[in-house]
Amino acid sequence: RLQIKIPRSSASDRPSSLDVTLGFRRCMLPAHLARSFVTELVYHPARLRFKANAYSPRTATRCMSGTKRMAPTTIGTHDGSFHCDEALGCFLLQQTSAYSGGEIVRSRDPEVLATCDVVIDVGATYDLSKNKFDHHQKGFTEVFGFGFTTKLSSAGLVYKHFGREIVANVLGWKQGDERVEKIFLKMYKTFIEAVDANDNGVNQYDTDAPQKYEVNTSLPSRVGKLNPAWNEPFTPESQVTQFRMAMEMTGAEFVDALKYYGESWLLARGHVVQALDEAKTTHPSGEILKLPGYCPWKEHLFELEAERGTDPLPKYALYEDTGGAWRIQAIPLTPNSFENRKPLPKAWQGIRDGALDAVSGIDGCVFVHAAGFIGGNKTYEGALAMAAKALTIEYVK
Repeated sequence: RLQIKIPRSSASDRPSSLDVTLGFRRCMLPAHLARSFVTELVYHPARLRFKANAYSPRTATRCMSGTKRMAPTTIGTHDGSFHCDEALGCFLLQQTSAYSGGEIVRSRDPEVLATCDVVIDVGATYDLSKNKFDHHQKGFTEVFGFGFTTKLSSAGLVYKHFGREIVANVLGWKQGDERVEKIFLKMYKTFIEAVDANDNGVNQYDTDAPQKYEVNTSLPSRVGKLNPAWNEPFTPESQVTQFRMAMEMTGAEFVDALKYYGESWLLARGHVVQALDEAKTTHPSGEILKLPGYCPWKEHLFELEAERGTDPLPKYALYEDTGGAWRIQAIPLTPNSFENRKPLPKAWQGIRDGALDAVSGIDGCVFVHAAGFIGGNKTYEGALAMAAKALTIEYVK
């Protein structure tokens, strides 16, 4: 049982200490430490109102037994319309040991923000020593490093300083685990940098050509749509509700991506290493790779090729599908490109089954996609024969 009493002498002022009883223990606790198990302290000349936070007796007892400093528990950001970067940044902070379970305080009042343990995306100050992470001020040019040149948003600033801890905490790894660094960098490249670029108005492509289609389903776009519409109530209460939804959305997608890279994507690297090592055993040219099954291989392949200086570059990857047949996939120019190093022959594209057997001269063909990036055969030997023959045919667009 937790009881908090206000000293009578403090009825008209902010009390410097509170009379706290936990079970049979009682002490005068400094008011700023009470935040470790009180989520909201509202001072009024006639009363102090609070909302009790979930707490453990161990945490409260440690606080009452003389610990000088408790973990910070308030995260400040601006009120009003919100964006993806501070919604994600607030979520990320809550994944750290220092700010786990931190209460979100939304305000532009400097006096209110001064009471917060960490402040992001407001205040015109970036100072790690003071736990202030804004990026709007004149002269701000901070980037992530490691070769990345995109200016950071508040999410990027938080991730830069706390990302390794967050990766380890979410995946249940030790911070010294060598996998942490690889996933830390991978998550910035594939998730955080896009948030930074969007918030800072950085185009994805350097071109003046008109766009061919619109994309309105990106994470920043969906967060933006959570703001109350122009003809809906724009109250502090509605803003708080919608901002929490934005935090949940960005956080869920961050965690999903992180778990994918840590628990699935990274494990595929060994398969690609093996395929490259055995490339000339698979085919004398070294340009056909055999994977044990479908896995996320493309990004690993490009990284390993660069590390090894692979020459010649592989053109096709073979793997068994879930039905027991084999696929032959043309390797793209880049991991996300629709252009391939060597598409499957033009004469095979869009043809299936017996007709494809006749055109290719290879038995067991199943299909070749109309775009020439993938095909199939009933057996590994058939798929290998398709890949080997495709290498000898000059591709004509």
